[in-house]
Amino acid sequence: MSSFSQLVNIESQRIQSDSIRFVFSNHLSFSYYNTNGSEVFQISDGLSTQLKSKDLKKIYLLLGNYSYVRASEQNFNNTWFLHFRFNYKITDLWRFETFVQSQYNEFLDINSRNLFGIGARLKLVSKEHVNLYFGNAYMYEYEKSMSFETHANNHRNSSYLSFNAKIPMNPDAIDKRKVRNIFFLNTIYYQPLYEDFSNYIISELFRVEVPMTQHLSMTTQFTYYYDSLTPSGNKQYVSNMSFGFGLNF
Repeated sequence: MSSFSQLVNIESQRIQSDSIRFVFSNHLSFSYYNTNGSEVFQISDGLSTQLKSKDLKKIYLLLGNYSYVRASEQNFNNTWFLHFRFNYKITDLWRFETFVQSQYNEFLDINSRNLFGIGARLKLVSKEHVNLYFGNAYMYEYEKSMSFETHANNHRNSSYLSFNAKIPMNPDAIDKRKVRNIFFLNTIYYQPLYEDFSNYIISELFRVEVPMTQHLSMTTQFTYYYDSLTPSGNKQYVSNMSFGFGLNF
C-alpha cells in the first residue's frame, strides 16, 4: 500500500474481534525485473500489532508501512509511515481515542506530515458478520514541502465512516477457531481545515481478504487520496491497486 491514501485509513487496520487480546499481522511483497538490462525493483511491507487490556476496555494499536519502487536508477515510489493509537471503551457504543502519526512521501507536494489527534468513535451497527462505525476527531498537524521549501501548522477536523463484513467459507467447522472468513473492508475519510472547509483531504480504502490457509491469505486492495489544495496551489490525487499475500498469527 503506497501513498498517503493508505495512511489516513487507520480504521481499516483495526482488529474487530472483542475476545482476541493480541494480534500480529504482516503483509510483505517484493519483485525484481530485468529486461535487456533495464531493472525494476519493488518492495512493500505493512505491519500491524494490536494489544487489548484484560478487561478489554483499552486497546493499543501500532502500525508501520514502507513502499519502494526503483527503475533505471530512478525512484518511482518512496513512502513510509508510523502510527500509534490508544482507544478506551466508555460504553458499548462510544470510545475515546488519541493518536500520533508520522509519514513521508517523496513525490507528493507535501512530503512530510506529522500529527496528533484526539476524538471519539461511535458504533452504528454491530452484527455477527457486519460492523459500521462513525468517528470524529480534532487533529493538529505539521506539514513540510521540500519541493516548495514551505511548512505549515494546521488544525484539521477528521471524520470517517467505516464498514467491514465477513463471510465464513467453512461455517460448519467443528472447531470455530478454524473457521476461515472472507473479509470486506471499506473506509472513507473527510478531513477539512477548521478555518477553511474548502481546503480538505478525502481518502478512500476498499480491501478484500481471502484466506488460503489458517495463517495465509490473499489480499486485493484499492486506495484513493485527494488533496484539494497543496503548496503549489493545485489539487493532487493518488490512486493505487495492489495484490498480495498476508501472514497472520
